[in-house]
Amino acid sequence: MSAAELLPLVGLALLLLAGVVVSRTGWPAFAVVFGVSVLGTVIAACLGGPVSLMAALPGRLIALLEHDLLQALPLFLVMGALLNRLGVVEALFAVISALLPQRQFNPVLAGLGVGALLGPVNGSVGASVLSLGRSVLQPLGRSGVAPADRVAVLALSSTLGVVVPPSLVLILLGDAMMSAHTIAVAANSKSLVASLAQSAATVRIINTQDVFFAAALPALLVIALCALAAIVRFRAPLQQTSTPRTRPSGAQWWTATSALVVLAVLLIGVVSGRFFAVEAAACGAVLAFLAGLVSGRLLGGQLHAALNESLAHTGALFALLVAATTLTLVFRVCGSDVWIADLINALPGGPTLLTICVLLLLALSALVLDAFEIVFVVVPMVIPPLLTRVPDAGWVAVLVLLVLQLSFLLPPLGYALVLAKGRESGGGELSSRRMTRALAPFVAVLCAILLLVLFYPASVHQWQPNSQSASPVLLSDEEVRRGLQQATEAE
Repeated sequence: MSAAELLPLVGLALLLLAGVVVSRTGWPAFAVVFGVSVLGTVIAACLGGPVSLMAALPGRLIALLEHDLLQALPLFLVMGALLNRLGVVEALFAVISALLPQRQFNPVLAGLGVGALLGPVNGSVGASVLSLGRSVLQPLGRSGVAPADRVAVLALSSTLGVVVPPSLVLILLGDAMMSAHTIAVAANSKSLVASLAQSAATVRIINTQDVFFAAALPALLVIALCALAAIVRFRAPLQQTSTPRTRPSGAQWWTATSALVVLAVLLIGVVSGRFFAVEAAACGAVLAFLAGLVSGRLLGGQLHAALNESLAHTGALFALLVAATTLTLVFRVCGSDVWIADLINALPGGPTLLTICVLLLLALSALVLDAFEIVFVVVPMVIPPLLTRVPDAGWVAVLVLLVLQLSFLLPPLGYALVLAKGRESGGGELSSRRMTRALAPFVAVLCAILLLVLFYPASVHQWQPNSQSASPVLLSDEEVRRGLQQATEAE
């Protein structure tokens, strides 16, 4: 095998190596991705690859960090860190529980409700597990819910932020989909004669707002059907095994009500396009800060701890984004991006079959990588060539979200499941069989919604304010390959 034939495989091996190292060692993902990028550059230089392309890295990083959308990330993280220290999680859980009948599904529905409300501002699945674990596991235990079921509920609640807009995952995926769609449209238009190129140029590029609207109805279905599954699964009378049920205090009622109103206004405002994400995040962070000062909950080093936590998470996210940008350029040097495009374009079948194949790859990635790592590293590799053959970018974006949430829950390696088991005392001893039985109703719901969206694409456009514009013309494999190569070389 010649060096030119070996280089694309080197890029794929780098991606596999990064996933294995992150999952097996627990090292920071950004350090692993950046180290793998350096290794790949050295190997590419030894094999005669066009390493001169790496000179474009500084310009790419500057353009990346100038992106207005990234300003919302630290603000969302600050808001989430402050809310966790203001007793909002506990207050919301107590108030929702007080409004529900005394059944085993009471704390389960309360946990799902808190997860749906705070998931968009917690930042990541891992942060949601830590935040909800303190308020969900103990009430579930007092209600007589088995350990496996407690872990299942915590894991499910922690993944709701993946699909409920306007979470950080949706914001970042929306930006990644916009870049991927731009590359796909450019590839298609450069492969056509002038008359068709003019038609392709009229295609409306998807944006973050489109992803919010596309995910809205599937997200509501996820919440509603998972709640229904919980009611059916935990319909036994409530058992008080340790302490009696207590009513929320007046302070908790006020905290929960005010937090609910503020969160609802901000989240609905962002989804509807009334606010920019950065405006809503800044407003939420300022209001949480003022509430903390008035209540006195930010005394005794709590503000310092919240800011430290936000700074650490922000630094990790930006470092991962920089490392992922470096790795994608190394992929370009190795020619792995064109190799992946050729592979996807060579797959038989129509748009649905092609999409299923790419979703399976993303599902495998989700077993070892977090949502941010997948959005930063994997999505830029596989989605642009897919969108050259599949015209509906909003449909693809929602399918990616649903597949990520489902993969995070699958035993035994689901990312959210592993973290949730770590929060439960003795959770590490729970067998995969017991966890599979506990998660089965929720996994069945997610699979049903995934199949609905997959075979009924119109479901993601029910609330779309702007109808889909002209779609890219489906091209032959050779036209797609040549167009994608020309578009990427022109960047």
